[in-house]
Amino acid sequence: MDPNPKKYPFLSYVMVRVPYLGPKLLSPTKSSTTTVSDHHDIEQPPVIKQPAVIEPPSPSITDRFPQLKDPQVLASMTKAVSEVAQTRSILQTLGPRPDHEAVDAAKSQLQEIESELSGDLEEIALSPRMDNADKEAERRNKLETDRLQLKSLIQLDEMHASYEKLLKDAEIRLVKIYENAQTMLAQREGGNNVNQQDDGDELINEEVIGILQDASGKGVERVDISGRRLRILPEAFGKISCLRVLNISNNQLEIIPDSIAGLEHLEELNASSNLLESLPDSIGLLLNMKKLDVSSNKLNSLPDSIAFCKSLVELNVSFNRLTYLPTNIGYELTKLQKFSIHLNKIRSIPSSIGEMRSLRVIDAHFNELNGLPLAIGRLTNLETLNLSSNFSDLKELPDTIGDLSSLRELDLSNNQIHALPITFGRLDNLTKLNLDQNPFEIPPMEVVKQGVEAVKAFMAQRWLDILMEEERKSQLEGQEQGQTGWLSRSYSSLKSYATEYLASPKAAADPYLDRQM
Repeated sequence: MDPNPKKYPFLSYVMVRVPYLGPKLLSPTKSSTTTVSDHHDIEQPPVIKQPAVIEPPSPSITDRFPQLKDPQVLASMTKAVSEVAQTRSILQTLGPRPDHEAVDAAKSQLQEIESELSGDLEEIALSPRMDNADKEAERRNKLETDRLQLKSLIQLDEMHASYEKLLKDAEIRLVKIYENAQTMLAQREGGNNVNQQDDGDELINEEVIGILQDASGKGVERVDISGRRLRILPEAFGKISCLRVLNISNNQLEIIPDSIAGLEHLEELNASSNLLESLPDSIGLLLNMKKLDVSSNKLNSLPDSIAFCKSLVELNVSFNRLTYLPTNIGYELTKLQKFSIHLNKIRSIPSSIGEMRSLRVIDAHFNELNGLPLAIGRLTNLETLNLSSNFSDLKELPDTIGDLSSLRELDLSNNQIHALPITFGRLDNLTKLNLDQNPFEIPPMEVVKQGVEAVKAFMAQRWLDILMEEERKSQLEGQEQGQTGWLSRSYSSLKSYATEYLASPKAAADPYLDRQM
């Protein structure tokens, strides 16, 4: 729960330098029988006798920001982050943030329970008497207890979300405090550095304005304003209707304006290496866009509207903070050929990916994937699949992996896979396979070390052996039925014959059959 030094350098520095803002020690007034687990969460190790120690974010931070050594600056920053320390202490007691799947499930269960309780109230109001009142009260108490537990989990998630926002706000305040300190120092020294920075920003803004004017008047199709330290993309960019390629990478953009929807002919958008935390919903109106690169940002999610970019051929959302993908992402992106989602925290891939029949490359390494959907087998044009470094989360693959008839390269290294799917031997075109750092039992490690062809041969033979064993069992069952079932089959045939015989209008009366028993 400590602030990430790379994400919040000032906040992390302040909380390290001021001892009382570190993790809380166990209270000395507590009984010695109190367990440690009562005072900390699983992400924070307990501190019993020794004072808390947090590693500084970087040994060179004061070299880059020398004003942090100023006691007055540090004192001002300390006051600004007191709320962060208090909130952090509370969350340490309550526990870590639940994952989004657990929260979604809790919300669904809560809705069902509240609906059931509401129905019970209506029934009580309409019925003057109820039988088994004690059992009904017990059941309602159980539902109420479950409801409170689910609400607690949801509220814990909301508190952690608020804490994340609190960290961002605190870092912004600290940056402003530092900038004010720098400004005061620069004013005392003549203000040369500040004036130079302002002049540089003015030159950048003038340059961008000039590009806009030229593009609007001349029908420019390509604009490259990468690496200019831009913090704001002017709304006027949305009016360059002829624009086909826009490169705004390597800036400091935090948002892309909704006016980008006006670039109706845009085919390529490179917004990588910025500070984007979200994409506008209007991005779904870029119906002609073929390449979208928003890698190396701070995206927490993708808008559902991205599925409407039907012309996309390449989509790169790698190196962000994504934990999931839009459920509907595959239904419209049927032309997508390259999908890069690596270096995120994605736990599952939606089944709709099976509709991306044009996919040739999927790069999903360094995520938290716990498996693949069965629909993955529909991607018969897929040639390269990288699932490496999902570590302890990825333990198995679906049998439909064997349906990837075009697969040539597969990387499963650095996972916890014990056995390959039984259909693995059907990957006839597979020529490159990496299974390093997995606890394989099937195939055994001696086979894995022999390479891709040995693995394919082993799995193909295993598949054949299983089929032959099933056939042998089927034959044995058939023989057993043949030996013990002749009587029932004979009776069935006789019954059928007798039924037809008696139902026939031409059948003569048989005095023996008509005789009373």
